[in-house]
Amino acid sequence: MEPLEFDCTLDSAAGGGVKIPFDVRALFGRARAPVVVTVRAGREHSYRSTVAVYGGEFYVPLNKANATAAAVTAGEPFAVTVCVDDEPRTVSVPGDLATAIDEAGLRERWDRLSYSHQRENVEAVESAKKPETRQRRIDGVLTRLAR
Repeated sequence: MEPLEFDCTLDSAAGGGVKIPFDVRALFGRARAPVVVTVRAGREHSYRSTVAVYGGEFYVPLNKANATAAAVTAGEPFAVTVCVDDEPRTVSVPGDLATAIDEAGLRERWDRLSYSHQRENVEAVESAKKPETRQRRIDGVLTRLAR
């Protein structure tokens, strides 16, 4: 499958959704296709995501971190390339979180989480600046897994 290339403009540099002006279902065989998104604005930046469908339109998210990494400026057009992501999606779990999950006997529940939920939990833990914040976030992951 050839990559889809198109131009886009965001209303806000804080990110949001990038509307895909193609029928993703027809081109990729399903609506919620895993994709690699490459944004070329002030800099080129790629990230992995999944196509979302809202009101019959296809979008990929462009959060603030990815918009900043690509140097997207609100109101300025930029190029986007979307291609199917066939690579396995795995998350590298930091040692302290992995140990806590195993000690709590929650490994099976962790392994059943989607890639996105695993990634979000790991990013929350790794973004903590203070050790006590990191531990609080690990405890939060364990609490959610135990439910």
